Amino acid sequence: PEDCVQLVGDTSRETAAEMMRLREYIDVLIPRGGAGLIRAVVENSTIPVIETGVGNCHIYVDEAADKEMAVAITVNAKASRPSVCNAAETLLIHEAAARSMLPDIAAALKAAGVRLRGCEKTREILADGDIGPADERDWETEYLDYILAVRVVSSLDEAIEHISRYGSGHSECIVTDNHRAAERFTSMVDAAAVYVNASTRFTDGGEFGMGAEIGISTQKLHARGPMGLRQLTTTKFIVYGDGQIR
Repeated sequence: PEDCVQLVGDTSRETAAEMMRLREYIDVLIPRGGAGLIRAVVENSTIPVIETGVGNCHIYVDEAADKEMAVAITVNAKASRPSVCNAAETLLIHEAAARSMLPDIAAALKAAGVRLRGCEKTREILADGDIGPADERDWETEYLDYILAVRVVSSLDEAIEHISRYGSGHSECIVTDNHRAAERFTSMVDAAAVYVNASTRFTDGGEFGMGAEIGISTQKLHARGPMGLRQLTTTKFIVYGDGQIR
């Protein structure tokens, strides 16, 4: 219909706050922007909100990972476009694979312009590299930049625990040739998109065949994951009868 798309020209905080209270006229709000904006809308709106959360995404390189695949996926997930929400922010790598794979992964990341911040074990393995120390803030941070936090973990379960604590429910990836490890990861990790041997950069409405993307929902209702127009629709029941009663 005519005028079905409208633009609000006033972008002031006062106008935004007023819009959040127009429950009589607006069915849903979908905030797009930084963590502060999203949090403000979620906390202050009287209108239902679909939260397009931040993307603190992880790549977990399992002990049974293929090295070339691990390098390619990690570099793509971090460096192809670091300013988007489906870019990786932390690399987790199994200690059994760390010494053989981490130097090659780090070298490829460095060649792509990525700076690393690592745990104590990471810095020990990459002692010759320029690796800054990682702390609690790094595990929590969506850098949106050419920076990647790196942590060596002792097991698949430790990787899952790390993601459960610090992940934002957006996109998570495991690189492994072990089917059982992949199945455990996909069943235990709570995220809108979980990948086995593929980059987190695929979390996108266009890539998922949804057309123009409205956002990527990190909540479970009304929609979850990449959203196109169809994902925002609801059901209307139309019933024809010829006198039936209940």
